[in-house]
Amino acid sequence: MTATPVTIPLSASDAPATSYQPPLRARLSRLVLPVYTALAVAYLFLPIAVMIAFSFNNPRGRQNITWQGFTLHNYIDVWSRPDITNPMLQSLIVAVVSTILATILGTLIGLALTRYRFVGRNTTNILIFLPMATPEIIMGASLLSLWVSLGISRSLLTIIIAHVMFNISYVVVTVRARLQGFDRGLEEAAMDLGADEWTTFRKVTFPLIFPGILAAALLAFALSIDDYVITSFVAGKTITFPLWVYGVSRLGVPPEVNVLGTLIFVVAFLAIAAQVIWQRRQARRQLVPSRAP
Repeated sequence: MTATPVTIPLSASDAPATSYQPPLRARLSRLVLPVYTALAVAYLFLPIAVMIAFSFNNPRGRQNITWQGFTLHNYIDVWSRPDITNPMLQSLIVAVVSTILATILGTLIGLALTRYRFVGRNTTNILIFLPMATPEIIMGASLLSLWVSLGISRSLLTIIIAHVMFNISYVVVTVRARLQGFDRGLEEAAMDLGADEWTTFRKVTFPLIFPGILAAALLAFALSIDDYVITSFVAGKTITFPLWVYGVSRLGVPPEVNVLGTLIFVVAFLAIAAQVIWQRRQARRQLVPSRAP
């Protein structure tokens, strides 16, 4: 008598595992956003790459539009030409002074609009966005009319005043974004422990909102140092770097323009990188639990 073999059905877990391959259309759809992002970043940085490359060009004339050879003399000779360094110095003075003033005033306005209720608060919230929405040519023309009607001669001071005016709005918006998620309980805890208002602001509030203030200052500096439209209305006989670039570009673009542009880009890039590194270190310190003494 022979035994009849018994067939035991396999369960789903005993079945051989097969790797699932998503359809080709699904895999391609996942690449759309990364490819789009890569193309957008390349589009943004392509002019900067060309600027950096042509800062090392050695043209035979004033036209720095075709590659004719590599040289480092552009970075050495640029500091011996006062017709280039003086406008750059004027732009740096305007950018630094206007950034400091706009950051201080904008931070105070942002604190006032976020934490206090006063008559005209809603109107101020609306008016603070008007300089950002107003076309630069309209703002420049209105400032020109103001200085002329008051009999004030246009100079470096009028440029600084104009730059502070349009930079304050950007500082207020940036600082308010940082203050929106601020925990007021930290300030109340500091005051409960005996700190006065100034000590609380200096040791609690300011360190916590400092990344927003620094971001606002960097934004104000970038907007100030490359402004041309408003500056052209209020500059008078003062020549800033953007005004000088526009003047020489009608005859030819010397490589020194690319040199100074590259230096500005490198300094701004290093400042932003330092800010990002500092913020990451601060975040890591907050995540690491404090050790008991």
